[in-house]
Amino acid sequence: MFRTLTTLFDGANARAEERLRDHFSIELIDQKIREAEASLKAAKFTLASLMQRERGETRQVEALQNRIADLMGRAKLALDEGREDLATEAATAVAQLENELTIRRSTVERLETRILKLRHSIEGAHRRIIDLKQGALAARAAKKEADIQKRLGRNVAQDTAFEEAEALIARVLNRDDPFEQTQILKEIDQGLDQTNMSDRLAEAGFGDPTKSTAADVLSRLKAQQADDK
Repeated sequence: MFRTLTTLFDGANARAEERLRDHFSIELIDQKIREAEASLKAAKFTLASLMQRERGETRQVEALQNRIADLMGRAKLALDEGREDLATEAATAVAQLENELTIRRSTVERLETRILKLRHSIEGAHRRIIDLKQGALAARAAKKEADIQKRLGRNVAQDTAFEEAEALIARVLNRDDPFEQTQILKEIDQGLDQTNMSDRLAEAGFGDPTKSTAADVLSRLKAQQADDK
């Protein structure tokens, strides 16, 4: 029982967290971009510090090389003059300087390697932040569109104007033609009224016509015209 309640509670918390993340998705994206920019800024400061140290070590290497070259030249002159004691002291100093030079060169190499790796990381992070900002713009536009669609759908669902207009249109389109209805009623009345039976028989050719027609009038006119001649 307790495990079941714990599972249900965890599930409810997870769903609540998902809804919260969906609701504040744009704010969370902006916050993550700010955090990424802060990390990038810190990496830039670290890179600047490494580059400054590497330049300092490089200057020390150059200074040591110059001192060694100078002492070697002076020691050679001392040997030429038979001052082996001074040449020996100079050789001792040169040996110490060469050992220091080896250490500093190694330090410069390590710094250059770290600088190269960090520079690549910074360049990659910079490109990713640009992509994130573009994605944030697209996400913001999509969320705005979704919110508009949601509000529109909610308003349409609550508004009956659409259904009422559609019902009125259907009613008008499906309404019977009043003129056709009148003609049908007239035909029905004529069928019920037997007074037109003579006309119907005459039209069928049984008996004399009950009504004068244009053909009859024209025939009479032609007959009169013939008699006048």
